[in-house]
Amino acid sequence: MGICMRYRKSEQEAASMLNAGFLKILDNLDKYGPDVPFESWIRRIMVNVLIDDFRKNRKVKELMEYTDFSESHLSEWPVDFNEAEKRFDAEQLEAFIHALPSMSQKVFNLFAIDGYTHKEIGKLLDISEGTSKWHVSYARKKLLEMMQRATNSSRVV
Repeated sequence: MGICMRYRKSEQEAASMLNAGFLKILDNLDKYGPDVPFESWIRRIMVNVLIDDFRKNRKVKELMEYTDFSESHLSEWPVDFNEAEKRFDAEQLEAFIHALPSMSQKVFNLFAIDGYTHKEIGKLLDISEGTSKWHVSYARKKLLEMMQRATNSSRVV
């Protein structure tokens, strides 16, 4: 359910995807090989079910202008992710991720949380490797902005 919640905004949508994922797991249980950890195999199937659903239901591709956010640009922000872990709990960080635009959220989750490469993400979502990199960079920038705003607003209170 945790994987599904990262990719869906509502609990109802996540539960629906969880059911679809379990159905796929049960349908393909005979294809499981003991050389792969069972948890990893299930996780991969769940992520693929979520991506397949995204592709199937995508009506309009998100068109975004490419902007190169260099590391020097990101270093201007006073909040880093290690410091953020100390200040924000998991629910707050998850809320920040859910506030990202849909495509950037998916790419960020695949890259930063699920460990896919930009090349794999490009194939899964039918986008270029460069577009995948842009979405991760954009998501990081937006997350840093949200964390900075939350940090500043908590100081005022």
